[in-house]
Amino acid sequence: MTPLVVAIILVALAFDFINGFHDAANSIATVVSTRVLTPGQAVLWAAFFNFVAAFVFGVGVAKTMGKGLVDVSQVNEQVILAALIGAIVWDLLTWWWGLPTSSSHALIGGYAGAALAKTHSLGVLIWTGWSCKWGMTLLFIVLAPLVGMILGNLFMLAVLWICRRVSPARVDGFFRKGQLVSAAAYSLGHGGNDAQKTMGIIMGLLVASGFYAKDREIPWWIILTCHAAIALGTLSGGWRIVKTMGQKITKLKPVGGFCAESAGAVSLFGATALGVPVSTTHTITGAIVGVGSVQRFSAVRWGVAGRIVWAWILTIPAAAAVAAVSYLVLALF
Repeated sequence: MTPLVVAIILVALAFDFINGFHDAANSIATVVSTRVLTPGQAVLWAAFFNFVAAFVFGVGVAKTMGKGLVDVSQVNEQVILAALIGAIVWDLLTWWWGLPTSSSHALIGGYAGAALAKTHSLGVLIWTGWSCKWGMTLLFIVLAPLVGMILGNLFMLAVLWICRRVSPARVDGFFRKGQLVSAAAYSLGHGGNDAQKTMGIIMGLLVASGFYAKDREIPWWIILTCHAAIALGTLSGGWRIVKTMGQKITKLKPVGGFCAESAGAVSLFGATALGVPVSTTHTITGAIVGVGSVQRFSAVRWGVAGRIVWAWILTIPAAAAVAAVSYLVLALF
């Protein structure tokens, strides 16, 4: 491989690492806010299952990212590098602001923005109707938080009904242990969906550079490296967003944390099975809102939720704009 390709792969892994600490809050916020685990224990728990996901899920999401969104024949090293710069810049800005935005959508937006800057044509995007991967991806921007919210609400109602005659102390004790399982399941889903996005970008780079054929399966060295990078990122934390997710949206108890994580995990497993690069952030945020709204509608701090939604709306165009400017600068050299 050329030095440029190796350098871009390292940048992609840096994005995967940033994705890990940016989205670590998604995996550990509820289990930390309910004091089931300390922050240190929680990140170790989440990072382990982020990595184990490499052996559980396929690579459907990676194939979508690699060749389902952008015409690979129009992709070169500068497009990939600009896409990564756009995603990394937006991730770091929203991490600094403490907003749980989607690293997935930042990468998707960056990829689209860089490709459009190169070709000046919408034809570079693979768009053949709502059955295509772009349609599914954009649709899930709305569906992911809604599904998470509905499942979180239903799980919470079911648990409250099942445990209606059980003492609060026993319920709390049971779900403190149960949250270890739900947090593990959510981290498994997080690693399974998010690590694949970087796999797809690296594979797209190697295909565009002529090192691999377009129809080649993703090799294990890419799969394991990407899962290791996101797991290491999770280990580094992401405490600014943990505070927003675990404390500012709504106040959670172990039973609520269990329901939110379980709802998020089920949503992610389904999206990963469909090969859709869904936002883990949107999913868990929706689940937390769904759980909080069971107590009473006012239990959710809608002002904070509103800021988060605005950040979601801006993620793809903002990352695309940064990536487009980055590509134009890179093209000069």
